This record gives sequence, C-alpha cells and structure tokens, in this order.
Amino acid sequence: MKVEDILMELKDLRKNMDEIDEKLVSLFCERMSTAAQIAEYKREKEMPVMDASREREKLASVSELAGDEMSDYITVLYSLLFELSRAYQGKILGLSSETQKKVEKAIEGTEKLFPQKASVACQGVEGAYSQLACEKLFKLPSILYFRDFENVFTAIESGLCKYGVIPLENSTAGSVNKVYDLMIKHDFSIIRSVRIKVDHNLLAKRGTKLEDIKEIFSHEQAINQCGEFIKALNKDVKITPVENTAVAAKMVAESGRNDVAAISSRSCIELYGLKCIQSSVQDKGNNYTRFICISKNLEIYPGADRTSIMLVTAHRPGALYKVLARFYALGINLIKLESRPLPDRDFEFMFYFDLDTSVYSEQFIQLLAELQYVCEEFKYLGSYSEVI
Repeated sequence: MKVEDILMELKDLRKNMDEIDEKLVSLFCERMSTAAQIAEYKREKEMPVMDASREREKLASVSELAGDEMSDYITVLYSLLFELSRAYQGKILGLSSETQKKVEKAIEGTEKLFPQKASVACQGVEGAYSQLACEKLFKLPSILYFRDFENVFTAIESGLCKYGVIPLENSTAGSVNKVYDLMIKHDFSIIRSVRIKVDHNLLAKRGTKLEDIKEIFSHEQAINQCGEFIKALNKDVKITPVENTAVAAKMVAESGRNDVAAISSRSCIELYGLKCIQSSVQDKGNNYTRFICISKNLEIYPGADRTSIMLVTAHRPGALYKVLARFYALGINLIKLESRPLPDRDFEFMFYFDLDTSVYSEQFIQLLAELQYVCEEFKYLGSYSEVI
C-alpha cells in the first residue's frame, strides 16, 4: 500500500472518530441536563445526591452491555461519569457541610494580619531548625522547647502555647513519618507553612580533627540527608541518632570528649562554642525542610491558597480513585499525597492531601460539601499560605 493510501485511510478513520465524538459530546450534555433534573427532584424530595445501589446496578448493566473485552474500560468511564454527575448535582443543590460552616466562621473571625508575637512550642533546644522556622514566621516569638514532637502537639492542645512549629517534609529525605502519625492522633489546625534552607555542617570541639572523630550525633533526618558524606567516612565511625540537630551540638559541647562531632546548623557554632570541621555536608545543595505552624483553634488568614486534609477511604478497589476523581472533576490540583497506616487497624491507611486551591473558590466550597460522600472518615486540617 502506498503512503498516500495509508494517509487517506487514516484521514477517513479520524473523520469517523470526529463524528463519533460529536455524538458523544451531544449525548454527554444531554445526560448532564438529565442529571440536573434529577438533582431538582432530589431537592424536592429531600433525597441525598449519592445513591450507591443505583450506581452499582448501572455499572453491572453497562459492563454487561460492553462485553468482556470492553468491560473494564466502560467501568472506569462510567465511574468518572458518576463523579461528574454528582459534582454537577452538588453545585446545583448548593450542598453545604459542617466543615464548610467552620471554614466560613474561621475566615470571618480571624484577624487580617498574621500575629508578630506569640508563645510558640518547638521540638529540640536553642539553635534547632525549628527555631529558625519559628523566627521566619513570627517577628517576636516566645519559644518553649520540648523533647519530642508529641509534647509540641500536647502543648497546643492544653493551651500552654498558642502555636507550635514542627517539620513535615524535606526535599531530600522525604516526609517526617513520626509527625504524620501524630497528626492522626491529635486535634489541631495548620495556619501557615514555611520553607527553610537546610545547610548541615560537621561541628566539633576546638582542636578536634576529622580523623579524630569516632562518633557523630544528629537527627535521623539529617543523617539521611548526609548519606554520601557519612559513607565516605571511616567505617568505624559510629552514627548515633538523637532528638534534634541542635541537641546533637549541645551533646558534643557537654560531652567532655574530643572524638565526637555533630551534624548541625551553623547557628550552633557560636551558641555552643564549637568549630566547623566541614561545611555543607548534605548530599544536595538545594536542600529544604518544610515546617507547619499549628494551633488549637482554626484560623484562616487572608491569601490562604493551600489546604491540607486527611481522610480514610473504604477498603475496596477504586475507593481512593473516587476521591482523586472528585479533585479532577472540580479542577483542583493535588500537590501532595501521603499515606500512613492506621494504628490497631490491619492494612488500613489514613491519606494526607495538600491541595492547591484558594479557600475562597467555589470549587473548594463544593469539595468540602462532597467529600463526605466518598470517604469513611474526613479531617480538615486547615487552609493557609506558605512562606518561602
């Protein structure tokens, strides 16, 4: 067959496809119009938008109509159609939820300017990266230091501190899993986030040389971020994880030993009377840690364009897809997805989402109203802006 004949045949096939698409678009619009009429009927009869039994029957019916070869494809197509129909019906009905009411109340009741002074809980000791994040968020913070992350959450819940600052993820080492696990357990709201450039340095007492070092202290995240440097050291050097990079520097200063060092920030050099043996020992120069600022009460400041939520889906195929399809149907960009196992529940997970959406957008309000229908548990963590 000549090239010209092949191109002509392809052109004819594409023309046929275009004609089919025109019919599909027309039928889709007709279907959505019918969905709108059903929505009005449900409003009048006070019926819920979601009708799970009807959807199951429909999926079984279209799967049989499509035949074995197309069954899986038609199931995916109609699952998306159901999500789009529910989204459209929800928009028509103006659905609301308790979460939406909480958000509206918080927007109205929150001050227009982010506070400059506050009592803030941080994990670690003076010189920690949490302190640097805190000072970037607040002009005059009054910082209380705690041994671990759980005590930071407890300090917020008890009212001992108004706010808390905790690390959530690092661009090199990934998420801080301990914090995600505590987020499942505690009640709090995220009111702002901030990125801090992380520059790790090997610190020791004056007079100590690199070849003298037999043990290095640091936080496990910092250790992970400096893997290449650690690998190049003498294999006999012991690596000891501690609560915090600043705690590591303090331990070296108070150790009475000249064969130990800490991977820590430069701010700890002067603070603990140490010297820098080697600077910038992290694997990547573009190394950032993202911190969140949490509070007991929901506060939403002007310009909030990021939302964090946690939810649990049903333990069956396609459950997470239904949530993701809802984001897609509403045009909401998902910028982070994390999963953590639920304690005392076999192979069940809590999913954490960061969404790129303005708290004032119509799509965001609609999402809050609809999520209750596609998950078993839902926790709204807050809407906020990020300081870079």
